[in-house]
Amino acid sequence: MKRNYWIAGMLSLCLTYQVSAQDATALKYAEKITAAGLEEKLTYLASDEMEGRDTGEKGQKMAAEYLANHYKTLGLAGPVNGEYLQKFNLASVSFSEVNMTVGKQKLVNNEDFVFIGDGDMKKAAKADLVFLGLASEENLAKVDVKGKLVGLWAIGERAQTVVRDVMDAGAAGIVIVTMEGQANFDRLANRYKSLSGRGRLGFEQPSKQEPIFLVSSDKMSSLFGTPVEILKEAAKNNPESIKSQKASYLIKKATKLVPTENVMGYLEGTDKKDEVLVISSHYDHTGIDSQGRINNGADDDGSGTVSVMQIAEAFAAAAKDGIKPRRSILFLNVTGEEKGLLGSEYYANNPIFPLENTVNNINIDMVGRIDYEYQDAEDQDYVYVIGSEMLSSQLKVINEYNNITYTGLKLDYRYDAEDDPNRFYYRSDHYNFAKNNIPVIFFFNGVHDDYHQHTDTVDKIEFPLMTKRAKLIFHTSWDLANREQRTPVDGTNTRTDR
Repeated sequence: MKRNYWIAGMLSLCLTYQVSAQDATALKYAEKITAAGLEEKLTYLASDEMEGRDTGEKGQKMAAEYLANHYKTLGLAGPVNGEYLQKFNLASVSFSEVNMTVGKQKLVNNEDFVFIGDGDMKKAAKADLVFLGLASEENLAKVDVKGKLVGLWAIGERAQTVVRDVMDAGAAGIVIVTMEGQANFDRLANRYKSLSGRGRLGFEQPSKQEPIFLVSSDKMSSLFGTPVEILKEAAKNNPESIKSQKASYLIKKATKLVPTENVMGYLEGTDKKDEVLVISSHYDHTGIDSQGRINNGADDDGSGTVSVMQIAEAFAAAAKDGIKPRRSILFLNVTGEEKGLLGSEYYANNPIFPLENTVNNINIDMVGRIDYEYQDAEDQDYVYVIGSEMLSSQLKVINEYNNITYTGLKLDYRYDAEDDPNRFYYRSDHYNFAKNNIPVIFFFNGVHDDYHQHTDTVDKIEFPLMTKRAKLIFHTSWDLANREQRTPVDGTNTRTDR
């Protein structure tokens, strides 16, 4: 409570002295960030020529070259042994054959089920399919899961957690329901079908014999020959009442390496140069869909990437005039975010600069649009801010001070709640810094009808609003890079598990 009063007092003081508190030097270089500059860069980055910037594909490579040349032209250093690219390999895993039969039902992959597990088998395996429902201690005491395929009813549950609990109890594999409604499942299955030819990207690792099949609630009902409502009730209290079924399954796997790269430009600081501020975005997107349409990713995350480019321009212009930041700044554009935050995970595990010297991560992912919540609002000058007060008592205050002083946006914290059902905190690259106890701010505009669609195009970007958001991020970054003390890590990270 005392902390809240202190924050309120600070903000009141900032409002009273807004004009006199402005830094004329910061204002001068903030003017390098323009709507015209953002539009010019985004028009190229989100063009059809980039083919949707899918990780490891031609368009992503072209975008990486474009970013690297930009940082080189600005006079920023290449921090990877003089280069601007941090190259690494991902593994593309595809399952050339996945079969499952339950009783007399021969199921079709990406229609009747979606395979979300791992495995590589020389011949089909046979097992009983038993119904467990909820993965509670009580249910596990009632149903023998060892060596069995286990039916889980995980609607509203953390699927990753319950899967792990049941596999650790000795299950041979899992058939799981995570959502209500056949239509929702069909949309997911169609997406997997469109992606099946490309393979799943991730880090190379040994195969795990963990067959996990996702099915709809209706299909689970069909497999056990039991109405959905009865399964729901049995899932809670008496899973042993559901008769087991005979099943067999086969999984064949193929793996190939996919080279990709993070892009970075480095501006060395002065008296505090060993301390590093990271300003990040992801520059990859989802490529070309199953109908041959290019997913340009103008908002996601072309908007964040060109914002990083223009913020870099502003800092580079100041440096050329002899005004370098006290702390060093790493401008980091990561790959593979759409595949599971892979590029930022690789950087966090293979940092160019020690993580203990990384003072903050400012992450920008989708800042060019107006979302569902604000589309009919009278005042649309907003941005969502996520993660800013988890690890440091000062970071949120610093950002709010700079907003009041320079930009006057509405800072919306609704998605910062730990119980946010959208789980946006876990869905962008700041997460891989926060889990290493580096204080973060994630700037975000929310979702809209064009999210992950081929209609996410440059003509729908709100460039004046995007410019204001980028200027806020610049001012907060300028402050963090030049203040006397780095922001303390005096909070507890309560969100470490995705």
